[in-house]
Amino acid sequence: MALIKRIRDDLETAIRQGDKTRRSVLRMVLASLKNAEIAQQKPLDEAGLIGVITKEAKQRRESIEAFNKGNRQDLVLQEEAELVILMEYLPEQVSREEVVAAARKVIDELGAMGPGDRGKVMSQLMPQMKGKAEGQVVNEVVSELLSSL
Repeated sequence: MALIKRIRDDLETAIRQGDKTRRSVLRMVLASLKNAEIAQQKPLDEAGLIGVITKEAKQRRESIEAFNKGNRQDLVLQEEAELVILMEYLPEQVSREEVVAAARKVIDELGAMGPGDRGKVMSQLMPQMKGKAEGQVVNEVVSELLSSL
């Protein structure tokens, strides 16, 4: 639960410093975490916390993409600022090369033969990559590797 304590401490600091963006994002994260705990009817473990924050970050990325298409630079900048804050609470993101290496290892371990084995590979790989890489990137890498077999 060190992550929740860190978020709460950072929220207090943001309130004292008058950082409205950080305050807003951290309050939203705490609310999302509380909602997830209520939905599960038990306290979240560290992986659950990271999962909720990852979901929030994904929503920001999707919003940035949509606002770019809609030519709304003001909203893009706001979402990017929020995403930067969220990324501070996630594990360090791995590079595409590291995702490729992990995917190859899982493919070799499972003896995957082609695109039909994508489900097996993804079910083994995603827990390793949770919070460290976007699911879309992992999916693309696995699909590329399996279609080349």
